[in-house]
Amino acid sequence: MNETQYPSETRDFELAFEEKYARVLINVEKKMVICELLADYIPIDDFKETFYRIGDLVKEGDFQKFIFDKRSLRAFHQPTMEWYFIHWKSEMLKYGVTKHRKILPSEKWFEKMVQIAKAQILQNYPENIIDQLDIQYCDSIEEAIMK
Repeated sequence: MNETQYPSETRDFELAFEEKYARVLINVEKKMVICELLADYIPIDDFKETFYRIGDLVKEGDFQKFIFDKRSLRAFHQPTMEWYFIHWKSEMLKYGVTKHRKILPSEKWFEKMVQIAKAQILQNYPENIIDQLDIQYCDSIEEAIMK
């Protein structure tokens, strides 16, 4: 990888794909996938398409950790989060992805929206898989890789 294009913490990751809304990196040895969002808003159909592609990578590999860098977001969309949380994470759990690291935008309102939405999802979907996952919030990709 080109050192000037990628920060040092992801230098040993391989670019799996990049599209309009996301860049996805993998490290087979570390069993990690990183998804870095590139836009301030992603339409739900494009979000799902990106995550279906990530799902295909997970199904073909042996990954255990998913790092989701959402720092570029400036809009919060509840139906997208619900689909990601209930459907995508459940599917990925079947393939061994149990560790989820999230990097949120620095705006406090975004963090509050995530907390409210998560509480609502847990209430609406009592059969959820949250107790089977290791979910942690981080401030950087480097921290997410280390945790």
